[in-house]
Amino acid sequence: MARLLGPAEVRDLAELLDVTPTKKLGQNFVHDANTVRRIVATAALPAGSTVLEVGPGLGSLTLGLLEAGHPVVAVEVDARLAAQLPLTVADLQPQARLEVVHADALRVTSLPDALGEPTALVANLPYNISVPVLLHLLATFPSITRTLVMVQAEVGQRLAATPGSKIYGSPSVKAAWYGDWALEGTVSRQVFWPVPNVDSVLVGMKARRSALPGSEAERARTFALVDAAFGQRRKMLRQALAEVFGSSAAATAALEAAGLDPTARGEQLVMADFLALARVPA
Repeated sequence: MARLLGPAEVRDLAELLDVTPTKKLGQNFVHDANTVRRIVATAALPAGSTVLEVGPGLGSLTLGLLEAGHPVVAVEVDARLAAQLPLTVADLQPQARLEVVHADALRVTSLPDALGEPTALVANLPYNISVPVLLHLLATFPSITRTLVMVQAEVGQRLAATPGSKIYGSPSVKAAWYGDWALEGTVSRQVFWPVPNVDSVLVGMKARRSALPGSEAERARTFALVDAAFGQRRKMLRQALAEVFGSSAAATAALEAAGLDPTARGEQLVMADFLALARVPA
């Protein structure tokens, strides 16, 4: 079994690099090997699948993924951490296959192809930008069919929420474009350094066997309708979507053409409903 990082190694590396975890970058480093191995086991990836990891930090999860035999493409915004990660891996797992990309994950549009296209996204996402990063990467890299991310509990619950619940919203619908989501575990605060003041969960997505539900143009149109519907979630759809369609009457006609109730609210619709509305001829 390969060596993973423990609390002492995490603090030694941080001291070596003069790194103090910052709230601005959403940095909380995992230092418990058992938790790391549980995350990798929960992901249950096919042998040898290439994994995209965002915010690898000091490398705790990276080493766990590599230990399981997965090539990893790691995107890290902090230059010091990006430079150190290959050195840490070379020391602890010299045969592992790793590519590090020093970049902002919100702006990444391509990845090195030496390890092949990633089919999984497994990461401890920075809490402050977890949903935008997730949606950007899923839109940019359609080869990803399995996602397992550690996020703030509230965020994970929203991603996995079902229609009609108070926490069902825009992220729930947009995430559903890419597959089916579910909560897949909890993570103790005590496995992080520094200890966060929020609880964490593992939330996962498995892509449906069929292709994505629509074209890129349809996705953009669908997401615009989702934003409008949830931007005024207390209003009926015929009112919330009036600006998008030009008037309440036009919105009513479009909703009826899509087989939807104009007096419903956004929280009652699933992603397929919004897609049907997006496909109504202008």
